[in-house]
Amino acid sequence: MAKTTAAQPAAAQPEAAEPAVAPPGAAPHAGDAAGKTAYRAVVARSLRGFTGAGYEKGRPLLVQAAWFAALHLLFVKWWFPARWRPVLLRAFGARVGERVLIRRGVRVHWPWKLDIGDDVWIGEDAWILNLEPVTIGQDCCVSQSALLCTGSHLRRSATFEFDNGPIRLEPGCWVAARAVVLRGVTVGRDAVVGAGAVAHRDLAPGSVLTASGTPGAAPAVSAKGVTA
Repeated sequence: MAKTTAAQPAAAQPEAAEPAVAPPGAAPHAGDAAGKTAYRAVVARSLRGFTGAGYEKGRPLLVQAAWFAALHLLFVKWWFPARWRPVLLRAFGARVGERVLIRRGVRVHWPWKLDIGDDVWIGEDAWILNLEPVTIGQDCCVSQSALLCTGSHLRRSATFEFDNGPIRLEPGCWVAARAVVLRGVTVGRDAVVGAGAVAHRDLAPGSVLTASGTPGAAPAVSAKGVTA
């Protein structure tokens, strides 16, 4: 560090840099304007005390078991006819519109918490982890290996309790390959969650979220379709 000269005003001289002492169970985070290290208390995790408060599965245990058997023995299989997948979902309480195409490998956690509109496409190996309701509007596309995840946890809860929330895909939106939509998010009408992107907050109608996390305007459309 350069030496302070006599010509330098006393008020301009920085205070001595004293390292902050971390209290027990604390971790450093971004320093303040003076460059000092601040500390935030760390929650001591105890998963043994997890209660699962706030999460209702919505059906008795026997119905849950019957669905998991149908899911793994029939629904996800390549040989199970695509036209029967909506029928099986409806049998377990899902609301599924007309002309819905569900490819092989698609997983649905709880059908009775799923509402799908007309003319929806769901690609291979997509995962609808709907601990809370998932609504997919008409003319939506959920591409290969996309994840709609309504589940989360309170990171500052010592017992890591649930922090779940519903997901809503407005009509005409597209969740592209390997994209993720997190709990509590609404993807606006005709919006796009780009390949590999993670939507952790609502998307405005017509917006595009890229894998770099940059939201933008809808792509240009020509008479022949999307051009950019």
